[in-house]
Amino acid sequence: MTSPGETATARNLTPGRYRGVSVARVDVSLDAQALREHFVGLPAYRRTRFLIVVARAGGVAVLRVQRAVGEALFAPITGIELLAGPDETAWVHVPGVDTAIPSLLAAAAARHAPAARATVVQGRYEHVNFILDPAPVRIVVRDVVPPEPAKLYDQAVRVRDTTEELPPIELVPDLVDIDRLMRQHPAEHYLLPCQGSGGRAVGAEVSYLDQHPARADWTLIGCERSRQIHRAFYRSDAPCVELCPLSTAADRRALLTKCCLQEEDLATGPGWVSVPWGASLQHVREALATLARALEPAWAPA
Repeated sequence: MTSPGETATARNLTPGRYRGVSVARVDVSLDAQALREHFVGLPAYRRTRFLIVVARAGGVAVLRVQRAVGEALFAPITGIELLAGPDETAWVHVPGVDTAIPSLLAAAAARHAPAARATVVQGRYEHVNFILDPAPVRIVVRDVVPPEPAKLYDQAVRVRDTTEELPPIELVPDLVDIDRLMRQHPAEHYLLPCQGSGGRAVGAEVSYLDQHPARADWTLIGCERSRQIHRAFYRSDAPCVELCPLSTAADRRALLTKCCLQEEDLATGPGWVSVPWGASLQHVREALATLARALEPAWAPA
């Protein structure tokens, strides 16, 4: 417990379950001593671990509460810890935000209250939760386009935005653009892995490896698996421009990517995780959890 006037510091602190957060409206000032005198001894519901305190005169504070040990439905508050005072706390109402998701809390804080240490979010279902000292973990998602949207990046966003057990995460797309590769390596005829790879190069013929076209004088835009398939089909190699997002990554720190040489399992290295090319959402969920543990090992819902 902090001493009067002291404020706690905790990076990315957010309650794991918003049912442990209660809102109280008071007529006292929001300094630590006044709040302690007001709340200590009052009964608190057995699940209450945090209080969002709203002064009727204005201002919001965030408290952690200690309660008497026991299984009683209500027990007296034995101590409080001022996590954030009124000069560093903001309350925002964002109806679409699921306040159980740490990344969505962090995004709401960054958008609506970037100067606040603590942001209280009243969101979907009118539930209230907060995040203290948001500092999202930055993960680069290296993927290939077309098709668009980039599948792995899209999957990672969907998983992040529906997962309560991950710390706040910022996903940064790093896209290998097949059309850009074609422009950088001019040829009269390109062979791409599949029709989903696009191929809008002006003035060039485009074929697709998965359709097993008749052998031609082409440049393959592909990876090691594409080269293996080409050899299996044609018993020869072709000039190739490397496409693999894993092997071409200049920096593998805090990296999520994919590789078609992987069939079912994740591949990992210092600060990076790669999923199979046809990754399921479960693959992506496991990959993000693996990266989060490596990049933010001390984080856990409060």
